[in-house]
Amino acid sequence: MNSSKKLIRHKSLKKLLRENPFSTDEQLAQLLNVSVQTIRLDRVALGIPELRARTRTMAEEAQTKVRAIDKKDIVGELLDLELNKAGISTLKISADMVLDKTGVARGYYMFAMANTLALAVVDAELALTAVGNVKYKVPVSAGAVLVAKAVVTHRRLDKYYIFVSIKSNNEEVFRAKFIIVSLDNRDKHEREQEA
Repeated sequence: MNSSKKLIRHKSLKKLLRENPFSTDEQLAQLLNVSVQTIRLDRVALGIPELRARTRTMAEEAQTKVRAIDKKDIVGELLDLELNKAGISTLKISADMVLDKTGVARGYYMFAMANTLALAVVDAELALTAVGNVKYKVPVSAGAVLVAKAVVTHRRLDKYYIFVSIKSNNEEVFRAKFIIVSLDNRDKHEREQEA
């Protein structure tokens, strides 16, 4: 009986970490209704590193894949990237990123985070934002840790349609739909017409 419970818990743990690789041991323990020590033992048994090591590994792997934007231009820290499919980045809102009067984060940080992540997802040497439709849903304050997830919803020729959702503590605070245009194909198409 105990081993079947453990197998089910291990399967659930893996699923939770696939869905949100930034979950802490404390959050996982609460979700699975077990102790933090049990989560740590399960992670060791499954060969899953602690949060800091998982994050560092994901960031290093993601950085090597970026093509359409220079790595230093990405707002936030790129953690995961699957070109032409999806990407994840994080950004901690610091005191200098908020408005003095209200204490609310300046909106352009979230826009820039979402936009640069959308550009990073595109597998092209050169890409530009053609359209951005954004919605600020919840005010964000200093200290908030934002997690952005970008998904390519579809592609038509040189246009990539990308949905980006930014969350803080699993609550969506910002979302955007972008059309990113790859200029790689346009240049190639123009050269073919000239020849």
